[in-house]
Amino acid sequence: MKKKKRIFSTIGMMFLVLFLYAPIIYTVIFSFNDSKSLTKFAGFSTRWYTKMLNDRTMTNAIFYTVVIAVIATAVSTIVGTLTAIGLSKSNRILRAVVEQTNELPMMNPDIVTGIGLLMFFSALHLNKGFVTLLLAHIMFCIPYVILSVMPKLRSLDPNLAEAAMDLGATPMQALVKVIVPQVLPGIVSGALIAFTMSFDDFVISYFSTGNGVNNISIAVYTMRKRVNPSINALSTLVIVLITTALVLYNVASAISAKRRARREKMIDQA
Repeated sequence: MKKKKRIFSTIGMMFLVLFLYAPIIYTVIFSFNDSKSLTKFAGFSTRWYTKMLNDRTMTNAIFYTVVIAVIATAVSTIVGTLTAIGLSKSNRILRAVVEQTNELPMMNPDIVTGIGLLMFFSALHLNKGFVTLLLAHIMFCIPYVILSVMPKLRSLDPNLAEAAMDLGATPMQALVKVIVPQVLPGIVSGALIAFTMSFDDFVISYFSTGNGVNNISIAVYTMRKRVNPSINALSTLVIVLITTALVLYNVASAISAKRRARREKMIDQA
C-alpha cells in the first residue's frame, strides 16, 4: 500500500513539474526554430537571436531593463538594510507602525500602485522617462529588502553592537564589521528578490515610463499582436539571466556554509 502511494505521489510530482516547466522548455526550444512558426519546429537556427540583437527596440529594452534593475537593486538594498537596522533599534510602537506601512506596497495591487505613481509624477510635473521609472522600481523594491533583513536582525543578540563598541569599535565599524556580516544572507536574499521584481515588472513600469524608455516586459507587450519569434529569444535570454543569478547565489551560499562549518570546527578543536 505504501509502495503504491509512493508511486502515485512520484507520478503526481512529475506531472506538476512538467506543468510548471513545460512552457519554459517550449519557449527555449522554439527560440532556436529556423521557421517563423510558433508550433512547428523546422530545424535548429540562431536567426531569431541575431534579429533580436539587430533590433534597436529590443536592445534598448534589454539595456534599460538591466540598468534600472541593477541601480534599483543597489539603492533599495542599501536603503532597505539601513532602514531595517534602524527599526531594530527603535521602540516597539514605531517599529510596528513602520512594518505595517512597509507591507502596504506589497499587498497593494500593482495596477493601483501604478496609477498612484502616475498621478504623483503628474502632480510634480515630472516628465515620465528613465528617472520616473527608476524611482518607481526603487519604491516597490525597498519593502522586499526590509522584509528579508528584519528576520535576520530579530535572531541577533541585541547587545552585539554595544559589545563591539565596548571593545573599541566605532559605530560605523560595528555596523559594517559586526552587524552586516551577521545579516548578510538576508541582505543577499532581499537583493535577489528586488532584482527579480524589477527585472520582471510590467504594470507599474507601464504607468511610470515614457519618452521611448521601455523595459523588456513593455517591449514584449507591444509585440503581442504580431507573430515575432524574436520574443522567444528575448524570453530565453531573461530565463538564462535569472537562472544564472539563482545558481550563483546557491553556489555562493553553499561555499559560505562550508567555510563557516570549517571555521567552527577549527574553533571547537582549538
